Amino acid sequence: MIDHRHIGYRQKPFEVEVEKGRLRLFAKAIGETDPVYSDEAAARAAGHPSLPVPPTFFFCLEMERADPYDWFAELGIPLGQVLHGEQSFTYHRLAHAGETLTFSAELIDIYEKKNGALQFLVQRNHVTDAAGAPVADFDRTIVIRWA
Repeated sequence: MIDHRHIGYRQKPFEVEVEKGRLRLFAKAIGETDPVYSDEAAARAAGHPSLPVPPTFFFCLEMERADPYDWFAELGIPLGQVLHGEQSFTYHRLAHAGETLTFSAELIDIYEKKNGALQFLVQRNHVTDAAGAPVADFDRTIVIRWA
């Protein structure tokens, strides 16, 4: 079991630049047909400074950490027993290709179900721009199967 004293654990923040090519590939992968997400001219014609970041792409960017699972090892989370529980997003503004975003993550809750057979860890990620202004927040819940 992961000790509840780990609530408040923070990962070291990191920066990532949003690249146009990755946005285009993501749009294609999710079946996005609106050209604003893949064509720079269409994005600019729609009033964007560059290609906009699709809503769930923040999760992909967060995985750009040098080792996105280092916190599993630090807290003793057995990767082979982890399931994806859920994720939710709060958007403060659109992000666009060319921006450098900072991601900082904090473990905000730990709880159990089924008499401890399942443990839920909730991590909140804050995404800010180069000026430190909020862009998005997203929570992800992982489930650890202990039995």
